[in-house]
Amino acid sequence: MKPSLFVNTLGASHLWRRLLPVCWLLLALVGCAPTKLLPPGQNLLNEIELKGVDKADAERMQTLYQQQPNSRFPIPKLLIYQLGTNFYDSTKVRRKLNEDLERYNQLIAEARPDSVEVAKLTQKRERRNRRFQQKLEKGNSIMRIGEPPVLYDTALTRQTVTQLDIFLKSKGFFRSSVYATDTVEDRRVTVTYHVHEGLPFHYTQLNYTIPDTAVERRVLASRPQSLLHVGDQYDEEVIGQERTRLETLLKNAGYYDFREQYITLEADTSFAPTTVRLRTFVADPAPGQSHRLYTIERVSFISDAGIVRFGVARDTIVRDSVKFLAYEHKIRPRILDNKLEVRPGDHYSLANTLLTQRQLGTLDMFRFNTVNYRRLPRQSNTLADSVQGQLAAIVNASPAKKFQETTEFGGTYVSGLVGPFANVRLRVRNPFGGAEVLEFGIRSGFEGQYNIASTDDETSGNPDAVLTTQIGGNVNLVIPQFIIPFRPQRYLVQYNPRTRINASYTFVSRPQYTRTNAEATYDYIWQRSEFHQYVFTPADLSIVNTPFNSIDPAFLANLQELSNQGFPLIQSFTRQLVPSINFTSLYNSNDFNETRDARYLRLYAEVGGLTRKIYQAVFPDLNVFNFARFSADYRRYIKLDSKSYFVYRFNVGAARALTPTTYYPPGSDEQQTGLIIPYDKFVFAGGSSSVRAWAPRRLGPGSFSTLINGKQNLAQEQPGELLLEGNVEYRFPLYSFINGAVFTDFGNVWLLHADESRIETNPDYKNAQFAFNRFYKEFAVGSGFGLRFDFTFLILRLDIATKVYDPTYPGNRWVIRNFGFGARQTAFNLGIGYPF
Repeated sequence: MKPSLFVNTLGASHLWRRLLPVCWLLLALVGCAPTKLLPPGQNLLNEIELKGVDKADAERMQTLYQQQPNSRFPIPKLLIYQLGTNFYDSTKVRRKLNEDLERYNQLIAEARPDSVEVAKLTQKRERRNRRFQQKLEKGNSIMRIGEPPVLYDTALTRQTVTQLDIFLKSKGFFRSSVYATDTVEDRRVTVTYHVHEGLPFHYTQLNYTIPDTAVERRVLASRPQSLLHVGDQYDEEVIGQERTRLETLLKNAGYYDFREQYITLEADTSFAPTTVRLRTFVADPAPGQSHRLYTIERVSFISDAGIVRFGVARDTIVRDSVKFLAYEHKIRPRILDNKLEVRPGDHYSLANTLLTQRQLGTLDMFRFNTVNYRRLPRQSNTLADSVQGQLAAIVNASPAKKFQETTEFGGTYVSGLVGPFANVRLRVRNPFGGAEVLEFGIRSGFEGQYNIASTDDETSGNPDAVLTTQIGGNVNLVIPQFIIPFRPQRYLVQYNPRTRINASYTFVSRPQYTRTNAEATYDYIWQRSEFHQYVFTPADLSIVNTPFNSIDPAFLANLQELSNQGFPLIQSFTRQLVPSINFTSLYNSNDFNETRDARYLRLYAEVGGLTRKIYQAVFPDLNVFNFARFSADYRRYIKLDSKSYFVYRFNVGAARALTPTTYYPPGSDEQQTGLIIPYDKFVFAGGSSSVRAWAPRRLGPGSFSTLINGKQNLAQEQPGELLLEGNVEYRFPLYSFINGAVFTDFGNVWLLHADESRIETNPDYKNAQFAFNRFYKEFAVGSGFGLRFDFTFLILRLDIATKVYDPTYPGNRWVIRNFGFGARQTAFNLGIGYPF
């Protein structure tokens, strides 16, 4: 059970008033010299310089420094530490520690002989003792956010010189030299590392000495894939990678016993200046003994490993020469056999072993699985037996629980209203014996929404809000193979093919209307690699229905007025049938906690209404629209150090009607024709994962803005046909599990086609359309600061973003001049996970 929360546009001007005293105190401390914290005779390491580096990697060399100055970006941590010392007294902390220990020792003595109470008190005493010890060792909480002064150590400087020299030699700078100088001014030390690189050495010959002819043939055949090339600069890191490549190559070729220790690479620099002759030796396991090539003689698959039934033997089913053993074969052996890449008669292969484990893991049927090998005894002592061996492969798979239930309670804070919600999901593994996964989900809750029929409150400057009710459910079935007329499963198994069938239903009730959405999808899912996944949906069908008698008359009149102004919100309240075909390509080399130097690219394309004539013949009263939609989302995660990252993102989206559609607006018997897109297929900007200074879906379009009483209508969603947006974010550690972020977002949405009748009604409406000569002037810009509370299993995020440049503002667009914490200027977003 886990909490979820999302907060947006929350006024908090009192926060600034609380922060002012702290800011003034920090500014006052800037003028204080941190050297007063230094012990007598010690100096502060203030700065490090690296000079003379031309061809070597200066950034890599900087990571070898045995001492680093105190961090200054994004906050001066020594200053924070110095602030904390003003509130810290180690004598007082030690006195409290002794008093606390004495009090708990007395309580423990009084609690005897009650062993349960004694145990509880002992745990409390130890827990409080650890807290006091932490304060004694690292200071108070403010000091722990900062950093103690880095005391200059000449021994560490000498170690750094040695490390830099070793690094340069490992990169082919064999004639290099390094020395360090330090200068002291006002007890602050600047260390300068002087580097003389010399000329780098390059390979002129790459030779091999391999006594085992069978191994030699395989190694020489792989030379086109070698990481070493004549003319390359000598690099021990690449040499190590080449050793690993050769070991993997031979393990995949059947050499089960082969180890990297058999491979040695020797460099000879004595022939000509700045040249290297590199020789690769692959030694035999023993003098006169060749490396043994192993064949898999038999394969056994235990699908209920870890389960023991005394006196009962496992049943055995043989399929494709593989023995499947289980007390009860709950998963059909054919399904498991499709996932096996370890086959009898094949040579041993490390790659096939890992692929088998990965493919069994993707079934989500087992808690864990392993592939173990056992050498079989020789049948004779012939020469062939000395170079050939046999293995028995045993696959052990421990089954996971058949039923898995997840309950999630949480709340939202949107538009000034608190709305609780609950999600319940039930996962059923292997319901039909084919390793399927069947999921049921139910969601119900309340959520605040801006009232689109309301006007701005002149007192508060904020739009009215209403509480909506949402109830939904879905059924999802994942089958671990493609459901297609022919059966190419054995050839596709390495791509982890799956078929997903999903059906969902959502009911939304608001004071102005009720709305239902029923959707069914049929997907084919497969993976090109560990990080790259494709999803092809040949059938995506949704039926959206808003009963006309459920629409409030005043709200309907407001929708018609907005439609006349160019906002097609009224379309989402027609009876619609939306059939489409879509395709998704997703590449993501990051992990859940986003701790890698990684890339993310999601491409999505959708075409809807290709078969609308068929549907309209069957359902003449439903509107079926013909449209196309495309989006591309690229993200780059650059790891600066172990906990600091620079992240940027570009997001592009477009939606366009392909042919005019005839439809009936709600409350009207007259047909209308136009280039119509289903409302849910438009693109939107603003929100916690977009331009965060704007409320969700409230940015744009272009520089056009609807005004009510001379103010922007913050309640109006702003659909667009073209989306361009980007984000730049620097993430850094603050304290323990608390991380910080500073960010800037930019973007907007535009319309792609002109509606001359609406332009005649409102000439400013042309500013909503995309134009090459001005679109770059219409990017909205917002900046802010965020906190991320990383609990490993859950990341809670708080972002505070303010508008910097608003292209839709009716006055000076540089709205940062009007900085404040009101909902019109600043947005507060509290959510789960990272924004991107």
